[in-house]
Amino acid sequence: MSDRDPLRQPSLYIPHGGGPCFFMDWNPPGIWDRMADFLRGLVATLPARPRAVLLISAHWLEAAFTVGSHPQPPLIYDYYGFPEHTYQLRYGAPGAPVLAARVRTLLEAQALPAADDAQRGYDHGVFIPLKLVLPAADVPVVQLSLMASMDAAAHLAAGRALAALRNEGVLIVGSGMSFHNMRAYGDPRFGPVSERFDSWLTAAVEAAPAEREARLARWDEAPDARLSHPPRAEEHLLPLMVAAGAAPGGVGRCIFSDRVMETTVSAYRFD
Repeated sequence: MSDRDPLRQPSLYIPHGGGPCFFMDWNPPGIWDRMADFLRGLVATLPARPRAVLLISAHWLEAAFTVGSHPQPPLIYDYYGFPEHTYQLRYGAPGAPVLAARVRTLLEAQALPAADDAQRGYDHGVFIPLKLVLPAADVPVVQLSLMASMDAAAHLAAGRALAALRNEGVLIVGSGMSFHNMRAYGDPRFGPVSERFDSWLTAAVEAAPAEREARLARWDEAPDARLSHPPRAEEHLLPLMVAAGAAPGGVGRCIFSDRVMETTVSAYRFD
């Protein structure tokens, strides 16, 4: 495919909610409905059905960028205190060891630390949103870890290294939450905090590509950045950096925003 091929996949940054939130009852009811509807409708917005998904989840950190190469990954129920039925959820999408090897090769070609893990399964940052996005579980999925250093520039560089995959029918998805302060959810005092950070983040994403990368690399200088993502807990924002880096020269835009548990959460697309 050429850079102008209309079937080239975008890269996305999506919210994955709280634990298994889309598959249980809440009080008040309907709190996650708009987000769930957004996720269910994502595939219809793509230029073609993806050949595979490369998903970067907030819930996997390693010393190096580590790619999951299990051919049939099990599920990791890495959430706690939820109803018993949520630990019986299933998502049987196959892995893609050949794609996993290519991901590692692309990262190493740019001198980025990379490794593979043939044992690890899909954590809930993968299977919870994908049960809505691709419910038939018939598209192969490869998971890529974050780096525990949480260096934003390194994650932007990883995205750039992987950008060629978009021309091969691979949908690159960062899965996290654009606001993630566990102590703030449900506290109305954090509504304005989340709105200020969200406004800054959307403006950064929608800036010209060079300016976008410069701003995202210094995201912690944004208004209320550390109230929105406390120090050493920015793992839910970093998948955005990979998605943004995977669209060098491309256009970024906000494709969804919602007020959930008194805070504003958004999703972004890069073409």
